[in-house]
Amino acid sequence: MSEPAISNFIRDEVAADLAAKRFTKVATRFPPEPNGYLHIGHAKAICINFGIAQEFGGVCNLRFDDTNPTKEEQRYIDSIQEDVCWLGFDWGDRLFYASDYFDRMYELALEMIRGGKAYVDDQTQEQIRLSRGTLTEPGTPSPWRNRSIEENLDLFRRMKAGEFPDGSRVLRAKIDMSSPNLNMRDPVMYRILAVPHHRTGDRWKIYPMYDWAHGLEDSIEGITHSLCTLEFADHRPLYDWFLEQLGVHHPRQIEFARLELSYTVLSKRKLLQLVERKLVSGWDDPRLPTLAAMRRRGYTAEAIRNFCDRIGVSRSNSIVDVALLEHCLREDLNRRAPRTMAVLRPLKLVITNYPEGKIELLNADINPEDPSAGKREVPFNRELWIERDDFMENPPAKFFRLAPGREVRLKYAYYVRCNEVIKDPGTGEIVELHCTYDPETRGGWSKDGRRVKGTSHWISVPHAIPAEFRLYDRLFNRPDPDEGEGFLSNINPDSLEAIRGFVEAGLAGARPGSNYQFERQGYFCVDPDSTPSAMVFNRSVSLKDSWAKISR
Repeated sequence: MSEPAISNFIRDEVAADLAAKRFTKVATRFPPEPNGYLHIGHAKAICINFGIAQEFGGVCNLRFDDTNPTKEEQRYIDSIQEDVCWLGFDWGDRLFYASDYFDRMYELALEMIRGGKAYVDDQTQEQIRLSRGTLTEPGTPSPWRNRSIEENLDLFRRMKAGEFPDGSRVLRAKIDMSSPNLNMRDPVMYRILAVPHHRTGDRWKIYPMYDWAHGLEDSIEGITHSLCTLEFADHRPLYDWFLEQLGVHHPRQIEFARLELSYTVLSKRKLLQLVERKLVSGWDDPRLPTLAAMRRRGYTAEAIRNFCDRIGVSRSNSIVDVALLEHCLREDLNRRAPRTMAVLRPLKLVITNYPEGKIELLNADINPEDPSAGKREVPFNRELWIERDDFMENPPAKFFRLAPGREVRLKYAYYVRCNEVIKDPGTGEIVELHCTYDPETRGGWSKDGRRVKGTSHWISVPHAIPAEFRLYDRLFNRPDPDEGEGFLSNINPDSLEAIRGFVEAGLAGARPGSNYQFERQGYFCVDPDSTPSAMVFNRSVSLKDSWAKISR
């Protein structure tokens, strides 16, 4: 077992259980409902469940809690498996579904009825809700609570056979209508729902409720540690009660704080609103926190796992600064991303004293963080694209880049001096700069010792590859998107800007998902929309790292 990087209370409690021989081998599970796409909050749960199992030499199941056929789809199952694999985890042959256990759950429900621990209730959903009581007032028992065991068995079997309309009856546990825990006030175990299931078809007309199914699934699979977020703490007594009444294997449930991230919403309901209202382009819109969206934006699995390690595991809720997530991505991409040059807002620069038709191949770093990466060749000639922001006709005192009469360094190339500014006669817009270069400064260094303060990146005009750049910013303009009038009122109108420019010739045909650092611009990823004739790059994260400054 490898030495853990960061201590957390779950690890300590699992180790204590093993030392006390409460369990002999660790078995955890990641149990998503297949009714949506996974997001960064789920990534934390995935890392905890699979990580604990790996650390203690145990196993982790992937199990779909598919107990609600009205919301579940195969596309969600496929996407969840893809996301878990992408994060670097493997469930082996331990892929399960709640629907695998529908027969067993039904038999156990019959056992509960025979033991006088469950009954069929004819009240409506609204009547049940109103009779449950409040935190300060006990609930009111159902008029059907004392039906005979024989009648309950008969009605429940007929519910299964589809004899009754949807919503007309439910099966409830008979516990305690005056319990201070509302979850213990005769919770519903089964409802009638004549809806086809994506795996079982039309076979079932009743479906188990989550609170009945979830603990049983863990028990049937032999899970030792059921790791849940804090909102399930109040449900634990109910899970325990069911398992104790049935006398079956009893996992230990441990709760931890769910992930809350600044400038981000993680609620499925809110994410669905963003998609359905077309405020984003879809579930993989790079502004969303879904893993599909983050992957498209250029996040790496290593960066997300590192982020989950750094935030640790806590018993209390807190909000994590999104800047830490961005820092983890920069840190990872700084090590792995090849360097290249891109001009996002191009301005033509002509070197008037450079020989026409001449092309030089200059050496440039592929990744200075990785000397073994070697060098790349960059073509250079008399016509170049530079960044429009790298020139000012009337610069302020502390502007050190190109201006009339001023000299700058073209990275990896030469010193150039601006001699003439060409403007569009109709609009007055600057369209071209005429410069001269010093051939004695090849490589960007002067032999006579003179120094310039400004450095500009560039791209050879005849070798430039046209590209679209999608510049993503945070989707919300407040750290807490729910402040004020709610998250929909706090959407950042400038969260996406699409512009057109050029990239180095070496990026021709770059595959979707490839990461690059555009020198002086930020980290970018090739978008799936990209084609060899129409390249598209998403900005993953800028070069500026606010978290590194905060954490010093």
